[in-house]
Amino acid sequence: MPQEIRLNAFDMACVGHIQHGMWTHPRDTSANYNTLEHWLGLARLLERGLFDGLFLADVLGVYDVLDGSPDAALRGAVQVPLLDPAMIVPAMAAVTSQLGFGITANLSYETPYLFARRMTTLDHLTNGRIGWNIVTGYLDSAARAMGLGRQMAHDDRYDMADEYMEVVYRLWEESWADDAVRRDAAAGVFTDPSRVRRIRHEGKQFRLDAAHLCEPSPQRTPVLYQAGASSRGMVFAAKHAECVFLNGGPAPDVAKQVAALRALAAPRPIRVFVGATLVMGRTRAEAEEKLAEYRRHSSVEGALAHAAASLGIDFGRYGMDEPIEAGPGNAIQSNVAAMKRATGPRFTKRGLIDQFILGSRQKPMVGSVQEIADRLVAYVEETGVDGFNLSRTVFPECLVEVVDQLVPALQERGAYKTAYAPGTYREKLFGAARLTDPHPAALARG
Repeated sequence: MPQEIRLNAFDMACVGHIQHGMWTHPRDTSANYNTLEHWLGLARLLERGLFDGLFLADVLGVYDVLDGSPDAALRGAVQVPLLDPAMIVPAMAAVTSQLGFGITANLSYETPYLFARRMTTLDHLTNGRIGWNIVTGYLDSAARAMGLGRQMAHDDRYDMADEYMEVVYRLWEESWADDAVRRDAAAGVFTDPSRVRRIRHEGKQFRLDAAHLCEPSPQRTPVLYQAGASSRGMVFAAKHAECVFLNGGPAPDVAKQVAALRALAAPRPIRVFVGATLVMGRTRAEAEEKLAEYRRHSSVEGALAHAAASLGIDFGRYGMDEPIEAGPGNAIQSNVAAMKRATGPRFTKRGLIDQFILGSRQKPMVGSVQEIADRLVAYVEETGVDGFNLSRTVFPECLVEVVDQLVPALQERGAYKTAYAPGTYREKLFGAARLTDPHPAALARG
C-alpha cells in the first residue's frame, strides 16, 4: 500500500499570498479575505476534503526591500493588507469539528507570558486543534514597527528562540497540575491553589515570576511547526518541531533534507510537509490551457517584491543580466538555498523572473488529476515526506478541484484517508494528545 499522504492548505489572511497577481483573475475571490464568510467557507471545504489542517502564514512587516519602498507590495497586494490569523481561527473552529489550524506567530515581538495565554485560549476554543508555526521573523520593517533599529542577527534569533521555548513550555506544561481544577461547587473551590505553581525564570532574554493564567487545555502545548532549513534552523527544528515545512524541489535534494532532519531529531518522530502548487485539468491539455490562462494574471512586480524581501536583495539595483550574489544574511536562509539550487550561486534578475510561472518562485505541478495523483504518490515514496502544504492559485476553484477530484483519485490509490482519526490535532498526527519524552516540553513537567 502507498504511504498515506497528508494535506494542509497553505494560506494567509491577505489577498496575495504566494502566487502574486492571481487576485486579478475574474473567478478569484481572495479579495474577500476580510469577511467571515470567506474563512468559514474555506474551513468547511477543507474539512469536507479531510485535510489535516489549514496552515496560516503571517508576517509583521511590509515588503519594502525592492527599490527601498513598500510601493510594489502595496500596489500588488503582496501580503498586505494583512489580518491577524489568530483572530479568525475560533470562527472557523465553530463550523468544523476535525480540521486543525496551524498559525504562524513571531516570538521576537511578544512576551512569552502573553503568547502562552493566547495559544492556550485557542487550544481551548478549538477543542485541541491548534498548532503554532514558530518563527523569529526576517523583516527589518517589522523590527522598525516594534521600535527597533533592525532585527537581530539570524543565529542570534534562534538562540533567543530556544530560551523563549523554555519559558512557554514551563507555562503550558509545569504551571498547572492535571488535577489543579476541581470545580467543586459544594466546597466553593474551583482551583486548588496548592496545585498551581509560579514559574520563575531568569535568563539572558527573559525574566518571569508568575503562574500561567489559564487552566490546562486539551493539548497544553500546541502542535509545533517550524520551517527553518539553515544549519541553525535545522538544529532548532530537530529539538522543538513536530512538523517541519520544507520548500519543494528535486526529490533527491528533499530526501537528503528529510533524512538529515530525522537523524537530528531521533528518536522523536517528525512529520515533514513540502510546499506545492497544483494546476489540474481532466486532461493534461486542459491543465496546460488553465496554466496559460492563469499566467496572464501573474504579477512579475509582485513576485519581485516578495522575493526581494525573503532573499534580502534589492533587485531594483541590478540590471536584467547583471550577476547577483546571494550570500549569508538575515533573510530566509531556506529561500536563499532554494534559489541557489534552482539557478546556481550566481544568478540574474532575468533568470529569476524566468522562475516566476504564476507570480512566485514555486513552480506548479501541471497535469491531469490522475497524473498529479501519481506524481504526489511518487514524490512521497522518493523523498520520505509525509504530505504537502498546498498554496492557492485562483481561489476557491483550486481547492475545490483538490477536494472534489484529487482527493478521490488519491483514495482510489489507497494513499489518502477516508475518515478522520478521533482526537486532538496532535492525536490525529501522532496518536498522543500531549508531547512525550524526550521532547523538551515533556521534560518541563518535571
